[in-house]
Amino acid sequence: MTDKTDESSAAHENKPAAGAPQSQPEKSLPEKSFPEKSPPEKRARSRRTAAAAAALGFIARRLRQPLPGAQPRLRFEMPPELPAEYQAAEEETAKDGEGSPQFGKPGPRISPQHPLYMGFMGTVGVGLALLVYWIGSNTTQLLLWIVAALFIALGLEPVVGWLENRKIPRPAGILLSVAVLVGAVAGFFATLIPTIVEQVTEIVEQAPTWVRDFIDSEFFRTVDSQFGIRDRVTEELDKFVNDPAAMGGIFGGVVGFGSTLANGLFGTLIVLVLSLYFLAALPAMKKWGYRLAPRSRRPRVAALSEEITRSVGNYVIGQACVALLNALFAFIVMSIVGVPFALLLAFVVALLAFIPLVGGLIAGVIVVLISLTVGWQTAAVYAVCYFAYLQFEAYFISPRIMQKAVAVPGAVAVISVIAGGSLLGVLGALIAIPTAAAILLLLKEIYIVRQDKH
Repeated sequence: MTDKTDESSAAHENKPAAGAPQSQPEKSLPEKSFPEKSPPEKRARSRRTAAAAAALGFIARRLRQPLPGAQPRLRFEMPPELPAEYQAAEEETAKDGEGSPQFGKPGPRISPQHPLYMGFMGTVGVGLALLVYWIGSNTTQLLLWIVAALFIALGLEPVVGWLENRKIPRPAGILLSVAVLVGAVAGFFATLIPTIVEQVTEIVEQAPTWVRDFIDSEFFRTVDSQFGIRDRVTEELDKFVNDPAAMGGIFGGVVGFGSTLANGLFGTLIVLVLSLYFLAALPAMKKWGYRLAPRSRRPRVAALSEEITRSVGNYVIGQACVALLNALFAFIVMSIVGVPFALLLAFVVALLAFIPLVGGLIAGVIVVLISLTVGWQTAAVYAVCYFAYLQFEAYFISPRIMQKAVAVPGAVAVISVIAGGSLLGVLGALIAIPTAAAILLLLKEIYIVRQDKH
């Protein structure tokens, strides 16, 4: 009885007075909601993290905001291409006199038969021709660099397009392609240069022995007894050593070699940078070029240009693969038969194999002549194996690699390679076949089609 009385009195004391607001029942909160229950170091770390996040967010917001008074960088863009209906409506409006162009209507053109017009335009044409000739003759090296960079960009374009089809952004594809190319070339030369230096040093060390053996040979003794070659060579060497102009020529040759090497490195850097720019801007360059053609002919110009660029790109990649396989086979055969300086000669074979049709033949002749120093049996074995491979390459490897590239008749290919090499050297020989293929395509699709209509 006493317990019940105490409970009722406690309940009566806890009961709120009349008119007082009813207090809401307390909700159960998780323990982590109470900061006083967390350790002090944890609270300090949380505050520091929150402060750092707030500072980074503030900096990011400030960087996204433009500077006061700053304007976006101006870009030169082509005017938008207006529909034909809009242009026709504008012409009709101008004819009806309802509106006038922003800068007024053009006046009547002067007659082309007017003597003043003919004389002035003829003089301007001759002056422009002389100006173009002067610029071209004084910027030949720059033009060669531009052509080489454009050739490399067209060769890498199919790779970048393939990466774009795999959902890789174009800038990332360009960087990846160029990085792989530069890495492959750098790795190749990093592996090759020590071997080349070693083998060239070996050649220099063995050269006196070869000369002495040749002088002591029976053939040289017979020729020397008849023509006095030894005395003649000694006399010429004495004149050369005692001639200041000759010694100065040697010094000038060394300086010239150094300047040529520096120019080559600078040209390589320029070609690499231009290749990056051309590769990045190739779609925009094509679009600009198509806008220079009349509207009615743009689809045809675009189709022909895409076919030419696709063929050139596939040709560059295909020729690189053919040259690599050629050099690899030559190195394996030279290593087996014991031809000296196999790696150095394989590098020469790879360079010459880039020249179509005649490059492999020249490389084979050079290696056969060097292998004769070992013995005619070695030279014969290498000649049989290598020239048999050239036939296999011509009928089985190249057709499969080049099936998406260019198709040029043999006679035209030989003539174009010789003409390109005579005009621009090795670069001209490399771009000769793609250029010939482009010219043949334009003749077939434009000139011959037009002639067939008459």
